[in-house]
Amino acid sequence: MSLRLLQLCVFLLLGCGVSLSQAKTLQVGITEVPPFVIQAEQGEWEGISIDLWRAVAREQQLDYEWVPLSFSDLLSQVESGKIDVAVGALTMTADREAAFDFSHPFYQTGLSIGVPRTPKHGILQSLKALFSWEFLSVIVALGLLLFAVGVLLWVCERRANPEQFGGKASEGIGASFWWAAVTMTTVGYGDKAPVTLAGRLVALVWMFAGLIMVASFTAAITTSLTVSNLQYQIGGPQDLPGSTVATIANTASARYLEDNHVIRREYPSLTEAMQSVIDGRTDAVVYDRPLMQFRNQQLGDKRLDLVPAVFEQQLYALALPAGSKLREPLSEEVLRITESEEWRAIKASYLEENE
Repeated sequence: MSLRLLQLCVFLLLGCGVSLSQAKTLQVGITEVPPFVIQAEQGEWEGISIDLWRAVAREQQLDYEWVPLSFSDLLSQVESGKIDVAVGALTMTADREAAFDFSHPFYQTGLSIGVPRTPKHGILQSLKALFSWEFLSVIVALGLLLFAVGVLLWVCERRANPEQFGGKASEGIGASFWWAAVTMTTVGYGDKAPVTLAGRLVALVWMFAGLIMVASFTAAITTSLTVSNLQYQIGGPQDLPGSTVATIANTASARYLEDNHVIRREYPSLTEAMQSVIDGRTDAVVYDRPLMQFRNQQLGDKRLDLVPAVFEQQLYALALPAGSKLREPLSEEVLRITESEEWRAIKASYLEENE
């Protein structure tokens, strides 16, 4: 009897030993979401969340192995307990908290807006606008109209008023052109005036038409010189209605746009969404600010302008199966690391915080 009891104890001890051995190697689920999880060219994993987890595992003396998954599989497997912890840019939401547990948040951010880059303005840009096709087309159209009015007045006045509109055709039309110009601008030097009934009728119509022409000409010039300023009027989320906004399907940004009835176009990746703004297919892109900051750095000269306003606050955290015993020690370690200089250095190595 004692021998059987001894064998049973040995069996139980060996069984417990195997179980503990298996528990030592944690299954850490990850999905690529730069700059929090990035797969380098050599296949190594890096990023803000990766560096955070390595620091946590080092301090807690945890053995682990990476389990790359798609985003949907990452959520389902942490919920089912197939993986011990999910590392990435997981936003804490009420729905997810009901399905699994979160650690203490390690990153606070929100949604941000990317718009086409605003060109710098100066004397050269203004001179360039003066020689734009839009501006030149207005000048040509106005010149042709002045010429037409001048010819009409010359036909009416060339015989009855040769002192002012006579001479060669070129001289008479030139004098009429001059009269039409000074009359339109309301300068009216008074050096020339029609004397015939037909000429005065032309003059009367042209004086009233000139008021409209001056207003239209001024508006055309102003539009030509300031059109670049009028292209970028999105300064915050309140300006999004009426614009076509790019985002990614099944994300917090897509839900925000849907809830606020903003016209949206969904793209499979953030890079494609931002490129649609660069190409002019959409007016702006809305997504998590740090993710856009990182992608924006990679665009170089084609980068977007990120609107300073951040809205719809979001908190990123590690995700664990419901009731996981790792939650408390991991939360304590996350809190300690995020209060250290090491954490500030990690973030600075991936993000331009001043952008």
